[in-house]
This record gives sequence, C-alpha cells and structure tokens, in this order.
Amino acid sequence: MTITDNQKIDYLFKKIGYGATKTDTNAQKLAPNEAIPSPLLIRGDRVWKQAASIPAVKPSSSAGVVTCYLGASATETTADNTATANRTWKTGLTDWIPPQFGSTYLVNVYVHTSGDAANAATGSNKVFVTGSGNDDEWFFDYESGVLNFIGTNLPNGVNFSGKSVYIEGARYTGEFGVGGDTGAYTFTDNRIQTTSTNEEIIIEPAGTGYVAVDANTGLIIPVGTTAQRPTGQTGMIRFNTTTTEVEVYNGGSWVSISPNNTITTNNFAGDNSTVAFTLGASTSTNAVIVTLNGTVQEATNAYSVSGTTLTFTAAPASGDVIQVRSFHSGNAQPAQKFQQFTTSQRDALSPSNGDVIYNTTTNKFQGRANGVWVDFH
Repeated sequence: MTITDNQKIDYLFKKIGYGATKTDTNAQKLAPNEAIPSPLLIRGDRVWKQAASIPAVKPSSSAGVVTCYLGASATETTADNTATANRTWKTGLTDWIPPQFGSTYLVNVYVHTSGDAANAATGSNKVFVTGSGNDDEWFFDYESGVLNFIGTNLPNGVNFSGKSVYIEGARYTGEFGVGGDTGAYTFTDNRIQTTSTNEEIIIEPAGTGYVAVDANTGLIIPVGTTAQRPTGQTGMIRFNTTTTEVEVYNGGSWVSISPNNTITTNNFAGDNSTVAFTLGASTSTNAVIVTLNGTVQEATNAYSVSGTTLTFTAAPASGDVIQVRSFHSGNAQPAQKFQQFTTSQRDALSPSNGDVIYNTTTNKFQGRANGVWVDFH
C-alpha cells in the first residue's frame, strides 16, 4: 500500500514544524508528543559565509557577492525531460538569492524563442508566479535553480514549441563554509578578525570561570617595537623587539618583566678600624661574594649585609683590599654608586686599569688609565 498524502504531510509537519521524528500516525501521536529530536541537517560546506554582504535591494548589475542575470543576460533554461513535457525547467545554476533577502530578489520568468536571450525579458513574454487564474502558477526552487509549473495546468495561452523558459534574478557567489561575517567579527579558517578597525576581541567567562589554553606547546603574545606600542590598558602584555624584553602596562607606563640579572662590583680599602662599608645598591648577605686580598670570606661569620651596609665582624687591616660582588635579579637595574676614597686611601689601593672611584679629597671622579689616576672633569 502506498504512503498516503496525509502521512507525508504528517511527516513534514513533525520534521519541519517540531524538529521531531515521526514515530506514529497523527491520530495516535500528535506532533507535540513526538519525543525523538530530528533537526534539519545544515551542511557546513553550504553555509553562505558572506550572507550579511547581500544588499536588501537587488543591485542593477553584479556586485560583491551578488551575480545578476538581468535583461539580455537572463538565463535560458533547459527542459527536464524526466518530467511531463514543459512542466519543469533547469537553469543549471544553484544558490539563487530568495525573496527572504528582499522582495526584489523574486525571480522573473519569461517564455520566449530559444536562443534569443537578448529579447526574452520583455513584458509580453512574462508569466506570473500567481498564474493567470487558470491554475497555472509556477514555483522556483532557489537552491537548485529549477522552475516547476506547480499548478494543474501550464501557463494559459503559451505555446512552448521552439521556445524556452528564461529566468531573471540574482545568485549568491560569495564564500561558503562554517563561520563567516557575524557583523562584529569574521572566522576565516583558524583566524578570528574584527570587521571594524581598532575593535577589541573580548573573551569573557561567566562567574568564576577563566580562560585556559589547553596545549603543551606555547602561546604567542603580540610582538612589536617600542614605536608600535598601543595605547596602554592596564594588564596589557607584549614582546618589545626594540628592547628584546617582555613588557606589561601597569596603568601608567610600560614595564619590563623579563629577567634582568646584573653583577656590580664595589672596592674598598681597610684602615684597621672601619667595619661598616656602604655598597652601591641594596642587597643581602647571601647575594654577595666578599674577598679580602683575594680570599673569599665566609658569609655571616666574617661579614653580614643589610640593605646597602656591609659589616665585618672584625675591621680589615690597613691596606687590605676589599672587593664585593653583588648579584641583582629584577626588572630595574640598580643605580651604580662609585666607591669613595680620600687621596691617601686611593693611593693605598692595588688598582687596575679601568677602576673608577670618587675622590672625596678633590671631589672628583677619577679613573685608572695607563697606570695613573685621571680626573674625569
């Protein structure tokens, strides 16, 4: 027994109207009572990615993602020989833009001499979608590009001998695929881009959620020169190719967060009485190496450091050469403070070319060059 029209209609009503699977007749189970979901298939490869670019009014000529077939460019169709004679006509083209994008996209249908598209699209050749009142309406499938005279009769008074059906309309010829123009941003393959210049892309988890990158490779942050720094927003992070450092905007300025390890050296001379010496930068006992006449001293037992003060447990003897190497790790390098000596203390040192001091007797910076002390100014 063939499937009745009522059964077919019941299937379509449940499938399209309720997105449900038909499991029984309408008499036994109404559409709202069908419990098995069966949504329509939406093929990702057939999604019109640039649909938002289709204008509300059909353009007068091809533009952007819209290709027009108007006037002399109307499409001549071919008859479907598998159907009743002259009942169905194929454009051979898909993705015609339907009137849901605007009423002007409703196709115009003409019956005219075959092979004469230039003169087909005239009022005398036109057949109307609502027919002539003789049950001779037509229906155009915009997705497949197929016209079917859906009424009981063919167009009233039309002789199809030596003639073809011509279609005037417009097709979508833009990109296809999942994603696309959302109005605010676009998806292209694995790239997300804003559609407006200088717009942010914001990821905002709800509640106490957070943003996580689930990978064991790496995350590339923005890269640019100092001159390319954007207008700072608190928390911004980037890699500065000018300074070759990672930097963050703290609300007032860009600050490097890259490791910046430095070693500073301070030289002193013992006088048999002084136990406390002032270093050029604040440090700690475990962050310095102290030598006395080239011999490394034992931390805590021989000396201790608090802030910028180095304190010996016993005063170094007169003429003892004291050298302190301080290790600093951080974002800002400490200011260099040169050691201060009187001329007499300076002369008691065992200097090397390149040493720099501040002479408190002459109040001048001095450097050791070619075996002698030279004033910087």
